[in-house]
Amino acid sequence: MTTVPFRANQDLDLEQLKSRLLRQILAGDVTADLNVRLRRAANEAAALAWLEPYPLLVFPTLLEEKAVVAKKQVAKQSKVYQRSRRLLDAANTATPELPGFVDNRNCAKLL
Repeated sequence: MTTVPFRANQDLDLEQLKSRLLRQILAGDVTADLNVRLRRAANEAAALAWLEPYPLLVFPTLLEEKAVVAKKQVAKQSKVYQRSRRLLDAANTATPELPGFVDNRNCAKLL
């Protein structure tokens, strides 16, 4: 029978805990962007947890905090994208026809 160092046991336990908690978080309706950010948050939380004397104890709280931040970032990014899209659409419809101005929407008609 081989013995496994204590740190290796903790490493395996932390990885299993991370996977289980991440599955719970990702179980809902999650976009691709949020999925990526939540996985990154889990990795960051695990890295920070290793700096503590009891990583298995602090990891769930760190993950929860980082998941909240990730969700807020994705929501903010979505709002910025939607607003930018509306402004771009408004600018495209309000663009005056200037001499020498090429309207890309009409280029296909010329071909």
